[in-house]
This record gives sequence, C-alpha cells and structure tokens, in this order.
Amino acid sequence: MAKAKKSKARKPKAKKSKTKKSKKPARRAAAASRGQAKKTKAKKSKARKARKAPRKAAKRKAKANKSAAPRKKKQIMGEGDYQASRSFLKDEADFVKRHSKEIPAMGKDAEAALEGPEGGALRAAEEEARSHNKAGDQ
Repeated sequence: MAKAKKSKARKPKAKKSKTKKSKKPARRAAAASRGQAKKTKAKKSKARKARKAPRKAAKRKAKANKSAAPRKKKQIMGEGDYQASRSFLKDEADFVKRHSKEIPAMGKDAEAALEGPEGGALRAAEEEARSHNKAGDQ
C-alpha cells in the first residue's frame, strides 16, 4: 500500500510590530538642507584614529615607565637560574669573539705562570676554589 502524503500546513506569518523609525535619515536631510557636508566613512575613521593616537602614546609611555622602574621579582637560584646561565654564555661568547686571536697566547702565558715562581700561589688558590665547590668534585 502506498503511504498517504502528509499535508504541510502553512503557519500564518506573524504581523510585524510597528516600531519607531530611526531619526538618522531626517537628521541627514536636515544637515544637507543647511549646507553641511556629511562625513564619509573614511573621514570618520580618520577622526577616530586621530582621537585614539594620543591615548595610545600615553599608554606606551606608561608602559615604558613601569618597565623602567625596578621590580622585585622572585629569583630562581641554583640549578634553575636560567637568566644567570644565559648571561654567562653570552659574556663567554663575546669574550671569545673579541679575543679570538689572543687566546692561544693567553694559554701559553698561563702555562708559563704555573711553571714559574708564582706557580705555588696559583695552585694554592686553585685548591681553595675547589674546596668551595658544592658538588664535591676534586
């Protein structure tokens, strides 16, 4: 048997409620009749940007002043002191760049100093520095 088609009942359209019309067209017409030129979108956006520019500059100045002021930060010490590690590695790389030609001569001077009369004092200073080592390597 064939199924009977269901009829689709159409719902009556709801009547639109009467609302107040915007007064913008009337204002524009009044302004045009007085001889005033209406602003285009481009002019409006330029005016908005001009008003916002001093505010943005003031915010940037305030940020700069805040960053310049010393802040108390919780420093990470010991194994996790990443800032100290970064600055050490940067300083070490800068030293090598600046003195790359002089480094072999510095090594020979240090070797000569250890072999010379001040060698005993240098070895004693090295032992003292090792005694302060936290890791206990010797």
